[in-house]
Amino acid sequence: MEIVATFAEARGRNGRIGLVPTMGFLHEGHVSLIEAARSECDVVIMTLFVNPLQFEERVDLDRYPRDLERDAAIAESAGVDVIVAPSVEEMYPVWPPATVVQVPGLADIMEGAHRPGHFDGVATVVAKLFAGAQANRAYFGRKDAQQLAVVRAMARDLSFPIEVRGMPILRESDGLALSSRNVFLEPDRRAAALSLNMGLMAAADAVEAGERDAKQVASLAWDRMDQTPGVEPEYAEVASQDDVVSQDSLNEPTFLAVAARVGDVRLIDNVHFDVIDGEVVADRGTRLQHQSILYEGGH
Repeated sequence: MEIVATFAEARGRNGRIGLVPTMGFLHEGHVSLIEAARSECDVVIMTLFVNPLQFEERVDLDRYPRDLERDAAIAESAGVDVIVAPSVEEMYPVWPPATVVQVPGLADIMEGAHRPGHFDGVATVVAKLFAGAQANRAYFGRKDAQQLAVVRAMARDLSFPIEVRGMPILRESDGLALSSRNVFLEPDRRAAALSLNMGLMAAADAVEAGERDAKQVASLAWDRMDQTPGVEPEYAEVASQDDVVSQDSLNEPTFLAVAARVGDVRLIDNVHFDVIDGEVVADRGTRLQHQSILYEGGH
């Protein structure tokens, strides 16, 4: 299989290996993961694979944006040494696969409740990539907060000798969290989508001002979404960064995650709350100072 040979070739190089798993249609958030891997590792592998196992509906799978030539150019420019872009048949020689990795508990609330089976697909494909690449470090964005916790738990429980690194969220210049799905937002819906960021920032302000009640914090984000025409909120919840258990207060590392539909586009976002020297500090992410590469050349 080509994917096996490609991973073997990457492992044959000398030094520390960094793995950046993605579903492609790259943006600056992915580039930041590459840059982190490049700064810490000798060999950087990026995977580009739209994983059908984590999509509940075929229409969502078919709609997911793809542009392999564009992605390869961006990845190579950012410093990727090895690009792995397998077909579905290569990743799953038998469909559906007989073996599926599950992480009960962590995967049951929030995204897991709204997208049944999603994290089974995530955990399964990431386990396969970890086994194939045998990398020293893997890089994921904090934007998918629950996914990051699921992957860390899976790697720990299955004894993968890999460090899972969670990197800060990158935001477009107006605050919208970078996502490959942003290209589907029409101008009026894009304006409405900013309610996710506005609610999270209001919650972050409240926490840094001393608010610790999780329901009060979550309600700030929920209310901003709920009061915005064209936005249908699905959840706003505070959970532990480690095990995704819902929290009543913010006195340990947590995150406030939100999800909403804006027209026919489903978006997620979050703010992580870290405890540094006894103080709760919000990780609001970093805003771009330029137009995202998502929109270069149109789509």
